[in-house]
Amino acid sequence: MVIIETEATLHEAHRDNHTHRDVNGGWLRPAVFGAMDGLVSNLALMTGVVGGAVSHQTVVITGLAGLAAGAFSMAAGEYTSVASQRELVEAELAVERRELRKHPEDEEEELASLYAARGVDAELAREVARQLSRDPEQALEIHAREELGIDPGDLPSPLVAAVSSFGAFALGALLPVLPFLLGATALWPALLLALVGLFGCGAVVARVTARTWWFSGLRQLALGGAAAGVTYALGTLFGTVVG
Repeated sequence: MVIIETEATLHEAHRDNHTHRDVNGGWLRPAVFGAMDGLVSNLALMTGVVGGAVSHQTVVITGLAGLAAGAFSMAAGEYTSVASQRELVEAELAVERRELRKHPEDEEEELASLYAARGVDAELAREVARQLSRDPEQALEIHAREELGIDPGDLPSPLVAAVSSFGAFALGALLPVLPFLLGATALWPALLLALVGLFGCGAVVARVTARTWWFSGLRQLALGGAAAGVTYALGTLFGTVVG
């Protein structure tokens, strides 16, 4: 049986398969960074405290305090960072909007020059620039993409970044504390759960970024384990010296 693929079918297949993930939504980076940071920082903090031979209550309080402080700190930092970045972009867009209003011919010629520099025939480049410049908002969007490398309609949200960072950090930081909240008195259940979480986070990130899941998971596992080992050794050393 022979299946003949028409041109329309091929176009539909290309359209369905040629899609891209959101790389500028403002949530992925803070969420990933928050989860990783919550796991690594709270695991390292708690292993350091356990290495100092403190009481079970002190370990739990330290873990919960690290979770709360880190989550609020991450959220505040992400909000301020993304808000400042957005304000800078909006200021540059205001400059471009003013130039389009005051010097439309110069901006049109500038756009034509950009297309010509990329290999478009000079006459065609001027015609394309002329047609695209008819709508001021469309012209602003094109100039922003060509000159600033941004999409004015897809700017990251400070609130989304802050909430993503807060929730992800709190979730990651909770894993090393959870066994102690459930009554564990030894470090190994918290360490095991946190390391599994680190590997899982690395594997999930690999699915988003299309990297090998096991490599990304093992890399994060190694980094988190190294941080926990160093802080445990320091906690043991300081506990011995102070004690």
